[in-house]
Amino acid sequence: MAITYKDATIQEVNDAMQSSWNAFKEYRKKDLKERAQFLKTVAREMQDVSAELISTASRETNLDEARLTVEFNRTVFQLTSYADACANGTWLDIRIDTGDSKRNPPKPDLRKMLVPLGPVVVFGSSNFPFAYSTAGGDTACALAAGCPVVIKAHPAHAETSELVANAVQRAAKKCGLPEGVFIHLHGASFEVGKALVQHPLTKAVGFTGSFEGGKALFDLANGREEPIPVFSEMGSVNPVFMLPAKLKSDAATIATMYADSITQSVGQFCTNPGILVGVEDYSLEQFKKFLGKQIQKVRPAKMLHPGIAKSFVQKREKALAQKSVAVAATTEFEPDENESIPTLAEVPAKEFLKNTLLHKEVFGPFSLLVKCSDVNEMTQVANAIEGQLTCSLIATNDEVKANPKLVEILKDKCGRFVLNGVPTGVEVALSMHHGGPYPATTDSRFTAVGADGIKRFARPVCFQNWSNELLPDELKNENPLNLWRTVNNELSKDPVI
Repeated sequence: MAITYKDATIQEVNDAMQSSWNAFKEYRKKDLKERAQFLKTVAREMQDVSAELISTASRETNLDEARLTVEFNRTVFQLTSYADACANGTWLDIRIDTGDSKRNPPKPDLRKMLVPLGPVVVFGSSNFPFAYSTAGGDTACALAAGCPVVIKAHPAHAETSELVANAVQRAAKKCGLPEGVFIHLHGASFEVGKALVQHPLTKAVGFTGSFEGGKALFDLANGREEPIPVFSEMGSVNPVFMLPAKLKSDAATIATMYADSITQSVGQFCTNPGILVGVEDYSLEQFKKFLGKQIQKVRPAKMLHPGIAKSFVQKREKALAQKSVAVAATTEFEPDENESIPTLAEVPAKEFLKNTLLHKEVFGPFSLLVKCSDVNEMTQVANAIEGQLTCSLIATNDEVKANPKLVEILKDKCGRFVLNGVPTGVEVALSMHHGGPYPATTDSRFTAVGADGIKRFARPVCFQNWSNELLPDELKNENPLNLWRTVNNELSKDPVI
């Protein structure tokens, strides 16, 4: 039987933010190794109760335990790899330009580094109960940056969130950290989230979810007396552009690859390929045929929760009701209540260009094949789409070289540009960029995956003409922390002489 949690009251929100602010005064002084040790202790505490976490998440989300085990392991890796990146200190972006008193006018001594912003509010996501929720990437990045976290649990997996929060709080206690360094609140109503974003002690927000939710939080934050950054990752249709020669060379293999990508985990990934774009010819018809046959074989499965299932049905029906949109293939099995309906639809490019509703995400196992008369029309489609987390290009090397305009347009539209692959599967690595131009995210300069995400929750401070003994250890001449620093335009670990 599911446990019911009460929404936090406004007083509880106020108390949480005050406690978080009090903790910030102490936590921001913890050195990089202490913060790293905290993240690794969180990982161990979660591993100790992994069986309970995974079984609880499976019951709450309808995701199977195999899928959740992969996500759980990814979350542990995020915590430990971000811990290592935190301790490494490269993310601090240390810059030192030594002074010159003999110059006319004298050149000041300038030393710059990133410092933590303050309390960060993180909203748990619906589709990733571990990796993008309570102890997920946003939380790990904020803690690595030296910021306390107040997490608002996603109501779709509130019990899982509670269990993870307990693990984080045990870790904080073992590491001797202030109680307010991590605070967990429940809130199914919008009012709880609104109060958290508008609280004057909140200094940044992390969100993964719908465009409507992310944009609402962004607007609230910018309407404050003191606006604050909101890092909202709001989904994407992740368009795939397929050029004829490559498609002709291996339509069946490409179709198989994309059938898996469209339907994996019931299509509930933010990088799901929701739009496929090709030039009408025999190869595209073969691709559609191969892909359609595989879509037909995919059994419906329960979606994350009834709200997502209802939204999928409504948006799918609305898309299919548009002019010139036709069903190319759908599952041959009858779905039960709250189950998906794996679907491939198709539409001529000229209608897609006129109807922006077809550009919108249908969150679930749904993809729209946009059929173009030629590559010029394909380029028009590329130009018409909005900002994306990813764009993919299926093409030979010669086709890439022959279509520089298409390539440049797609590069300008996305945060990750995939060649001859699928957008699903986001590697946790320093070179990953999981973000993209609006409306995919509210700030395309930053990533939600990879240790570069730590930088979201820090700001630069420049120290001018400070004596060496008064400087933070990170900026001192002798480099006591042995960090990489750019000194007079050269990257070095050497002391400043």
